Amino acid sequence: MKKTLVLVSVFAIVMVGTLYSLPKVVVNTKEQGVVSEQRGEQGASNEETAPAPADSHSSATLTPAQQKDIDLLRNTYTQASSTEKPAAALRLSEAFGKYQKFDSSAYYAGQAALLSPSIENNLRAGDTYYQAYGFAVDEGKAKTLGEQTRSFYQKALDQNPGLLSAKANMAMTYVNTPSPMQGILLLREVLDADPTNELALFNLGILSMRSNQYTKAVERFQQILQSHPSNTKAQFYLGVSLVELGRNDEAAKVLAEVKQKETDPVIQQAIGELEKRIKE
Repeated sequence: MKKTLVLVSVFAIVMVGTLYSLPKVVVNTKEQGVVSEQRGEQGASNEETAPAPADSHSSATLTPAQQKDIDLLRNTYTQASSTEKPAAALRLSEAFGKYQKFDSSAYYAGQAALLSPSIENNLRAGDTYYQAYGFAVDEGKAKTLGEQTRSFYQKALDQNPGLLSAKANMAMTYVNTPSPMQGILLLREVLDADPTNELALFNLGILSMRSNQYTKAVERFQQILQSHPSNTKAQFYLGVSLVELGRNDEAAKVLAEVKQKETDPVIQQAIGELEKRIKE
């Protein structure tokens, strides 16, 4: 039988600007193999601006103009006074993020938070480390980035326990650790505080898919769509889960709706693969 590749998002990246701007991870549901489809920086150290490895799908090699911009901002940061340094670090972090150098962006956001540990800076550092974590392929690198993510999010949560998005993101960094249940418990805490929390429900749905509990995944994505009917990512994964359960008529209807609304070409491609599978 022809293998069908189904896109499953493993890590929810920072909720800044666009909800669920996720890295895409390709899961072969027939063989349970996992392969990452990179869209960001790979293999760079915290302050590294060298080209990304050849197998990266990113545009991480800096152009001369971008390198000049980074050099100028780094020089400003290095020479800044103690009071000016946090703002200079944030400008450098933003530039690295704009150029898809996510590790470096996280590093300088972290420096800003260490120099000026406000709620905003700790939360921003957690968000940027979480973004870098979402693109990490190397297990050791992911572990380190996950630890940094949790560290800054915890500082922000100590300052404001009501930061539910930070708690929901932090939960996902436990998935591939020896204590995955800590992540599940955190997500349940979020839902105890906000039963319709979009991010927590989405993350639980994804975790259910990863463990082949597609009935539970359907329930989670349906819960999201009851209160957030415009969430096409949840609708897409609902369709995927229905396909896995063999509920093809329902899946076809859901996927057809997503196909009309979703502009992400990767999801459009995945829908095409799923539609072929339904017809087999």
